[in-house]
Amino acid sequence: MPIRLLLIYCCIAFGITACQSNTEDTAKIKKQTLEPATNTAIDLIAQTLQVKYQQSDNRPSAKCDQQIESGNCYKVNLQLTANNSINYTQWRVYFSQITPIQTAISDEFTIKHVNGDLHVIELSEQFKGFQAGETKTITFYADFWSLSESDAMPNYIAVNNNDYAQVINSTKVTQDADTGLENRPYIVPYTDLERQFKRTKNDKTQWLTAESLYERNKNYDFAAFINNKNSLSKTIAQQIIPTPTKATFSNIATLDVSSGINFHFNNINTKSVAAAISRFEQLGIQIVKSTAAVSVNLALVADNTQPNGSYTLAIKPDAIYIEAGDESGVFYAIQSLASLYQMGLSTLPVGTVTDQPHYQFRGVLVDVARNFRDKEFILKLLDQMAAYKLNKLHLHLGDDEAWRLEIPSLPELTEIGAKRCFDTTEQHCLMPQLGAGVDPSSSVNGYYSVADYQQILKAASARHIQVIPSLDMPGHSRAAIKAMTARYNYYMQKGDKLKAEQFLLHDPLDTTVYSSVQHYNDNTINVCLESSYAFIAEVMQQVKNIHHEAQHPLTRYHIGADETAGAWTSSVACNTFIKENTLGITKVSQLGSHFIERIAGMLANMEIETAAWSDGLSHTDPQKMPAVVQANSWDLLMWNGHQQAHNFVNKQWQVVLSTPDVLYFDFPYEADPKEHGYYWGSRQINSEKVFQFMPDNLPVHAEFWLDREDNPYVADDTLKVNEQGDVISAPLAKNKAFLGVQGQLWSENIRSNNMAEYKLFPRLLSLAERAWHKANWAVPYNHNGGIYSQNSHHFTKQLKQQRDQQWLTFAATMGLKEFAKLETAKVHYRIPSVGAKIEKGVLYANIAFPGLLLEYQTLDGQWHDYKHPVAVNNDVFVRAKVASGIRYGRMLKVTFN
Repeated sequence: MPIRLLLIYCCIAFGITACQSNTEDTAKIKKQTLEPATNTAIDLIAQTLQVKYQQSDNRPSAKCDQQIESGNCYKVNLQLTANNSINYTQWRVYFSQITPIQTAISDEFTIKHVNGDLHVIELSEQFKGFQAGETKTITFYADFWSLSESDAMPNYIAVNNNDYAQVINSTKVTQDADTGLENRPYIVPYTDLERQFKRTKNDKTQWLTAESLYERNKNYDFAAFINNKNSLSKTIAQQIIPTPTKATFSNIATLDVSSGINFHFNNINTKSVAAAISRFEQLGIQIVKSTAAVSVNLALVADNTQPNGSYTLAIKPDAIYIEAGDESGVFYAIQSLASLYQMGLSTLPVGTVTDQPHYQFRGVLVDVARNFRDKEFILKLLDQMAAYKLNKLHLHLGDDEAWRLEIPSLPELTEIGAKRCFDTTEQHCLMPQLGAGVDPSSSVNGYYSVADYQQILKAASARHIQVIPSLDMPGHSRAAIKAMTARYNYYMQKGDKLKAEQFLLHDPLDTTVYSSVQHYNDNTINVCLESSYAFIAEVMQQVKNIHHEAQHPLTRYHIGADETAGAWTSSVACNTFIKENTLGITKVSQLGSHFIERIAGMLANMEIETAAWSDGLSHTDPQKMPAVVQANSWDLLMWNGHQQAHNFVNKQWQVVLSTPDVLYFDFPYEADPKEHGYYWGSRQINSEKVFQFMPDNLPVHAEFWLDREDNPYVADDTLKVNEQGDVISAPLAKNKAFLGVQGQLWSENIRSNNMAEYKLFPRLLSLAERAWHKANWAVPYNHNGGIYSQNSHHFTKQLKQQRDQQWLTFAATMGLKEFAKLETAKVHYRIPSVGAKIEKGVLYANIAFPGLLLEYQTLDGQWHDYKHPVAVNNDVFVRAKVASGIRYGRMLKVTFN
């Protein structure tokens, strides 16, 4: 008798108790029919299981771990729907989750944290399989908050007991045909302002809707730039980005370049400016011998008062004259000529430019460790950095998730450490952190061969850009540690213990339990092993040789210097070292600074200057460090981050501002869950905010910027001394200054070149402006100190008016002149969202940069050009597009009311 009929019969004949008993027996029978998952079963699960990730609440609850940020956590409903029945057991799903999961609620599944961001869903004893069309929901609570749809990592991996692994198709990203950006179809969109969008109950951040964006864009009046063609040709044609120190132009006279330009180099090595000249040709200006001549001279300055890169440029009706104190100055003068050029026109304004950089360090960090950026991406970036006079490329080549530079003597670093696949032993690759999937040949994996890297170095040299490599240590070193562990295992199997231990980076007897900021428990080099220092010496010598062969000397190296709290406490090697050392080290907490001091000394002996992050350097003794040290200050301004930056300058160290509030380009442009990026320091860093930065006066930003929850904050820049008379913090000493500024592109969730360029551009142009040009509206720094807030008013209304007017000109120059150049270079810059509102049945729209085309979409799905207010009778979507019409910005909904 079929089971269903048997159940009906027993219910009728013996009553409900017997029915319940047999129901339980039936469940047991059904459970027993589940078969172990074969490879074919995993293929079926990967092809048919539908995953939906829904962040449903950021508000703290009783489910939150009270020790995590005062009990903060967020709730996620993870929905699993089977298109086909899944009658298998002994399978599991690995997935990346950026913050550890505290609690998972499900009768049929459990979730465990593996390492880093990697978690695993496993079947409980109550798992009954999936019927076709059935949905099972796992509710979990995770640390902190989730404020962006890009938090939910892709590429969930189904695995059986044979470790056969396949990515679940429904969790793969796709590319949007219109924007060229990532679509994440597995995410349930955010809809709730209070439950999903805000961090805490005190969070004042407003969701940037089309309507609120319209109100903000009303502050930008571009009429003077776009309504009058004569005004356009005079105003925009005379603008150079970044702004020169002094420029004077005629409103009448121009130089005709329709026939091209001819360069005469009197005492210049033409190779030093070839890249700048090639940009002319890329923009459509011919280099010929029978037309207007550019006379180029090196004019040596006897008193050496002008900084490197200074130049003068004189454009006359029939010729151009350039003088500079060094070859980089000539290079930048030529780039200024290209900046004056407006595509589609055939003239340059007549006038004179006297120019010099405000900062000698004008940098960009690109993290290629977390997710790889190929050589072509870096070469294209170098072109754009040079165009806007940026001169330092901080290339972050190694971190927990990967090692990206070939070291010929240590092939394991790239054979194992440069790729992620599914290998629980991690003897062939690293486990797939950051939603990397299982394909070792995917674009997020890879490395630079020696030849690739040297091509990058040579391209940088040709553009007067210094490459500063970074292979982080002692923390953020998991890729290197695992690669050297695989090397150790290989040689131990061959019986060669000496070679196995030659470059070992971990103590096999270390039982320390710790967790790094990124939640790894095994990512810190053991600083008590001599083999660790042997490894670093070997790598540094190899990197130095690679640079030397490319004629791009390695003179500065970024060691990272991040420490991991709690590491080494139970390391046998470290306990022995502490007992036997004669350096005065008596406790584990001193080991991190000892490591940094020793590595800095090793580098100094190799004639390489040390650069490192400020938090790691803060533990060191300046007396034990080399004379030249670069400190990248990345403390948040809203948490008095200026104090650390000032302390380092006062220690005589070179400080490069890497301020997250404004210079972390992995953060979103705007406060919108669909705007990609991390946001721990800020939810909105658009190009205008970068333009507003006053790097010479950090505390003054408290007068007009808000904290990460859009609340006012106070910056205390007064002298502070402890009971022992030691200075805790002090204003910046007189005659002291920062070395420069650096924009950061961290890449934890940046998986494509398009997204990387979207995050960098056009913010990179504002970065260049602030690195090269000191604004006349910037508030001079008060070396006597003070307390800054929205009530201190050092940034006056008059200065604000000057700043805002200059931003209008800068924004108009980008929109009407520079965006076209980025298009020509195939740079995937961010096309801004359109502001719009519907009032009394009429659609009004505007945008933050002129020169782009606006469109609106009606109910029939058709897009229409927007040129002036237009009547509509329902909700619409709006978006912008480039003049060529081949690429579009992200669309926003406008509500009809």
